[in-house]
Amino acid sequence: MFEQTFKNIDDVLWKEAGCTTELDYTEQTSWLLFLKYLDDLEQERALEAELAGKSYEFIIDEAHRWSAWAAPKKADGTVDHDHALIGDDLIDYVNRQLFPYLQGFKLRATSPDTIEYKIGEIFSEIKNRFQSGYSLRDALEYIDELRFRSQQEKHELSHLYEAKIKNMGNAGRNGGEYYTPRPLIRAMIQVVKPQIGDRIYDGACGSAGFLCESYDYLRQANLTTKQLEQLQTATFTGKEKKSLAYVIAIMNMILHGIDAPNIIHTNTLTENISDIQDKNRFDVILANPPFGGKERKEVQQNFPIKTGETAFLFLQHFIKILKMGGRAAVVIKNTFLSNSDNASRALRQELLSSCNLHTILDCPSGTFIGAGVKTVVLFFEKGKPFDSVQGTPLFSQGKPLTQGMATQKIWYYQLEPGRNMGKTNSLNDEDLREFVELQARFAETEKSWLVDIADVDRVTFDLSVKNPNKAEDSTLREPQEILDEIAALDAESAEILAGIGGMLCS
Repeated sequence: MFEQTFKNIDDVLWKEAGCTTELDYTEQTSWLLFLKYLDDLEQERALEAELAGKSYEFIIDEAHRWSAWAAPKKADGTVDHDHALIGDDLIDYVNRQLFPYLQGFKLRATSPDTIEYKIGEIFSEIKNRFQSGYSLRDALEYIDELRFRSQQEKHELSHLYEAKIKNMGNAGRNGGEYYTPRPLIRAMIQVVKPQIGDRIYDGACGSAGFLCESYDYLRQANLTTKQLEQLQTATFTGKEKKSLAYVIAIMNMILHGIDAPNIIHTNTLTENISDIQDKNRFDVILANPPFGGKERKEVQQNFPIKTGETAFLFLQHFIKILKMGGRAAVVIKNTFLSNSDNASRALRQELLSSCNLHTILDCPSGTFIGAGVKTVVLFFEKGKPFDSVQGTPLFSQGKPLTQGMATQKIWYYQLEPGRNMGKTNSLNDEDLREFVELQARFAETEKSWLVDIADVDRVTFDLSVKNPNKAEDSTLREPQEILDEIAALDAESAEILAGIGGMLCS
């Protein structure tokens, strides 16, 4: 129904000088979609109030409503071009009046949980990149063709928007940070099995793919009105540091059916994990935290295991914020399983001791377009009623390897789609069907095997993927893996030298 409209919008953006990348296309489409959605939502609420004999107080002032500036209409429903702003007048209005007005909602909102606050935050973080008011007018008229009234309309729009996010991810560079292959997400959800009543969390949510797919998974059941309300208001929480991803996440969740998404614009890693209390914890964590990033020393101070590697800090955060008995599935680069630096070893032992790391999915090269590294998915459950990440890690307490370990056996599965992965040959649901089926019973096959915790080296805690059913291959490591490990070791050496230098100076 709306596919051609999306193509027309892309054609307009492609010709617009202010938009040069897929990231720009998605950003500009997002704020326009959001304002059209908000107008449809308000019109619907106003009609419902009128039918009930009540009055409705609009969020957006009349002068700044979609129907006033974006798509003024004649009596016959066609666009009133005599009153529609165009050219420089339109750009001037959007930049000097509309955006400042919308940004002001952040200060006027009564709470960060309100849609008013989300409006203010969104328009404080993005900017209008249209330079031509004529191009913007064309885009507005195409956007005005879209409707958000029925579930069918929202469903189609969500698929079209997902395709746009995927294209942004495939464009490479930082676009790939926001996109995790949906078949992989769906397989992770099928293993973790979230339920109505669970609180589901992603502390590095990007475009909110994990939260949207979880919502779709839970919506498959026949739900009561109370359960639907719980799904809307008390189930999903996401946090995202980057402005563009934050905006995309909110729009993506809205299109999937969450009217007021609980997406928080923050750097999760600036929170001290020792301050996390039971009320802050979650039943389910699904995440693909950024890997390869580096965090400043002051951020590292929030964690007992000090490291500059962003993904390792996120893993500590997830372990801490998971409820006792809670389930998690987290994507991480495969070098985490074998890196020999102190932080990696300590974190592996922390994971094994405080959680039941029951499954490791080994993903093939090319699973993440443009990432340049191999990845694994860690599936774990929060273990026994102690939380060593808050105090002294078990490896520093001199305890035997198996004493207090929540993990007893780890089931590995080596995913082999039988083809080279790439933009035109990406992961699909069929590729992961066998993994989901075998994981349910921890079956041992040529591609899957069990490792007893007692057989894990108690010095290195090496958890490398080593399929015992295959002849040992002397495969070459990926160049990027080698460079990443060199960088990590260099950083560790620099820290040690700095410490020695400080002692000498004092």
